[in-house]
Amino acid sequence: MIINPSKAKGVFVSPPSKSIAHRYLICAALADGKSVINNVAFSEDIKATLECIKQIGAEVVVEENKITVKGNPKALFLNEGNPKTFNCNESGSTLRFFIPLSMLNNIPSRFAGSKVLMTRPLSVYEEICRKQNISFEQKNGVLETCGKLNPGVFNIPGNISSQFITGLLFALPLLDGNSEINLTESIESKSYIELTIEALKDFGIDVQWKNGNTLLIPGKQSYKPKDIIVEGDYSNAAFFEALNLLGGKVEIKGLRDNSLQGDRICFDYFKKIKSGYTSIDISDCPDLGPVLFVAAVCFKGAEFIGTRRLKIKESDRGTVMCEELSKFGVKSLQEENRIIIYESNLKKPEQLVCGHNDHRVVMSLAVLMTVTGGKLDGVLAVKKSFPDFFRKLKELEIDFKFDAEGESDGLDN
Repeated sequence: MIINPSKAKGVFVSPPSKSIAHRYLICAALADGKSVINNVAFSEDIKATLECIKQIGAEVVVEENKITVKGNPKALFLNEGNPKTFNCNESGSTLRFFIPLSMLNNIPSRFAGSKVLMTRPLSVYEEICRKQNISFEQKNGVLETCGKLNPGVFNIPGNISSQFITGLLFALPLLDGNSEINLTESIESKSYIELTIEALKDFGIDVQWKNGNTLLIPGKQSYKPKDIIVEGDYSNAAFFEALNLLGGKVEIKGLRDNSLQGDRICFDYFKKIKSGYTSIDISDCPDLGPVLFVAAVCFKGAEFIGTRRLKIKESDRGTVMCEELSKFGVKSLQEENRIIIYESNLKKPEQLVCGHNDHRVVMSLAVLMTVTGGKLDGVLAVKKSFPDFFRKLKELEIDFKFDAEGESDGLDN
């Protein structure tokens, strides 16, 4: 894609939150009855979750941006039947959310997905399975599990992905006994845990914080069906607020003011970056990393701490962003848990800029190119989370075109 310097102007209605949609769909699949989930965007990740909830016995009907889910929780506890295959595509959320649910019976389960996804860490679940004598075997890009999860006390590092904690929170309320999750280190991405707790509450499940590091999960609970609306997504709205930061005039609509989404902090962080060189902790909002780096590039630079988990996303986001930003004349420093973006003289990149098959890298670099211009490769990666991204840019009068016939694949429709 060739992007030319241009200013965004117009109205942007934020798409539905992917994180919340995942949670609602799974809760609906675990409820005995019919739920209607309204305002759903059909990204590749959501499609993966839809396929997986069918594997746990749910029936799904899709109508435009509405999904009707008829749950059948009894199917989860059948101890006989054919092995289940969960194809998670490239969705880390789908993979980590469904592994504990696959362990509610003794039927073997197989988890498959992209090569990159199946190399992402799963050691938290592997250790739980080892302690409970549940088979957990990874080979040839496939994970195979077999065995039944037992209630109890789960000691988990708080500084790992919250997806592991969410996965357990889906399954543990359905077990015969009570459970606790003790987070043994400082908690990162706590906002995502709160999103899960709120979704569980919406579907009739009680989970409480015993203290700042311990979750209490009563057993023998049951999910209740519910009709519910997915709120707008702050993670994707951040790219359009970044366009405002770079001189655009975009009115952003569709966001819930009292949202629990951690990425709502983007508006405060952009203000800090605009005011001068600053230090920002992204440990609770790692998905904002790439677009915040781009914002820092266009002002006085910034120091970002809490960057460790950028290594285990769709790409090594810290490394690839520093690499691609260097093509714009940007100097940076990357350490184990810190990245510094220095004030630099921006230039139009002479080389092809690569998106590294990472949706957030692509969208962040596209935002930067509205200032410099340039040529961006790998734009189809936006289908993972925000397939309408480039159509929205076009509506906001951003000037771009695909440089070869047949490469748009509908992204500019």
